[in-house]
Amino acid sequence: MTPNRLMPLVYDELRALARAYLRGAAPDYTLQPTVLVHEAYLKLANQEHADWKGRTHFLAVGARAMRQILVDYARNRKRKKRWGGCIRLDVGERGILSTREPDNVLALDEALKKLAIKDSQKALIVELRFFGGLNVQEVAELLGCSKRKVEQDWTFIRAWLRRELSQNHEGT
Repeated sequence: MTPNRLMPLVYDELRALARAYLRGAAPDYTLQPTVLVHEAYLKLANQEHADWKGRTHFLAVGARAMRQILVDYARNRKRKKRWGGCIRLDVGERGILSTREPDNVLALDEALKKLAIKDSQKALIVELRFFGGLNVQEVAELLGCSKRKVEQDWTFIRAWLRRELSQNHEGT
């Protein structure tokens, strides 16, 4: 399927994710949900030889595109001053990451890069949960594994991220 056919199927979901990402953002945060979704669409539409396997796949890749946009935006906004408080990831009930502090998005992105080197599937689970807002069952279906496996990985991932983010913060 093409992005032009898939986008109408997932637009509302991507827009809801974008609103959730940007809810509670600092007052001077100028990125708007509609802009975030449209930027993600442009990234997806410009991919040559993309083999979209359906709505869920397109939604997952759209979430990844929004992650990249949020990270780029956070990098552009990053203050000269280094982190002054502890790194805290505010996660909603569906695993959606709060973008209140751009430094949190950058710290998570760095941690995900490290995790991807060690275990790319666990990094994908984080991306789908935090940035895609997918629940455990949806992640399991997308990855073709059991819900129990995703739950076990999620338990490990949360502990690993806590350790990784606290070590990175102490080292800055």
